[in-house]
Amino acid sequence: MSTPSLPPIRTAGDRAAISIRDAAVTWVGAWLVGTLVASAIFTASGSDSVAEAGPGWLAAGAIAQWVPMVVAIWYLGRRDGVGNLSADFGLSFRPVDLIGLPIGLITQLVVVRLVYLPLESLWPDTFTIDKVEQRARDTYESASGGGLVLLVLVIVVGAPLVEELTYRGLLQGAFTRRLDDVIGVVAVALFFAIIHFQPVEIPGLFVVGLVLGVCTLRSGRLGMSVLAHVAFNATGLVLVATT
Repeated sequence: MSTPSLPPIRTAGDRAAISIRDAAVTWVGAWLVGTLVASAIFTASGSDSVAEAGPGWLAAGAIAQWVPMVVAIWYLGRRDGVGNLSADFGLSFRPVDLIGLPIGLITQLVVVRLVYLPLESLWPDTFTIDKVEQRARDTYESASGGGLVLLVLVIVVGAPLVEELTYRGLLQGAFTRRLDDVIGVVAVALFFAIIHFQPVEIPGLFVVGLVLGVCTLRSGRLGMSVLAHVAFNATGLVLVATT
């Protein structure tokens, strides 16, 4: 008697049969719209940097970028799936996903630092943890009182939800379905790192993307990767606040 095989692991997005082309076009269109609106908001602030503008402007710009992306992803799911972010892209949570919290913590405190150790020894003027954390430190130091609460909501709550829906739900779901699990995870992790437009952060963000991609791949939904992302960002914020 043959042993029954286990069902394949379902990656986020399997119900909505979205092609790589459609996923890419959706991302580009929503990203362009969001970036244009966010740039207009930032220009209106009259500041030279996001950190100088402060948490209120940061939140307004983030929302301007998030809304077009979430709406576009939902529309694509409605067209090719059932019109539900949980069913189409795996945006759901189960108790086991709580393991994402220690995964994110360890990634921030251990994994990222191990990535930068050899880079810092080879290129000490380019790759240091201080330089990697500089942008987050500047942003944190611009916040106080209610602004600090707003900053936490943007970095620890909003960004993980929208970015995981976008990069692991939409893009990784399309790539792993159409090509290969490894190619999908690696390609999207690299894109995730590059699209932050911070060269010194690319090695660390690439590794973070790999961790989050594997969480999604193995669990078949976004809950674990969202919580890992939450823990990663929260830990980073605590680090810059206490050092």
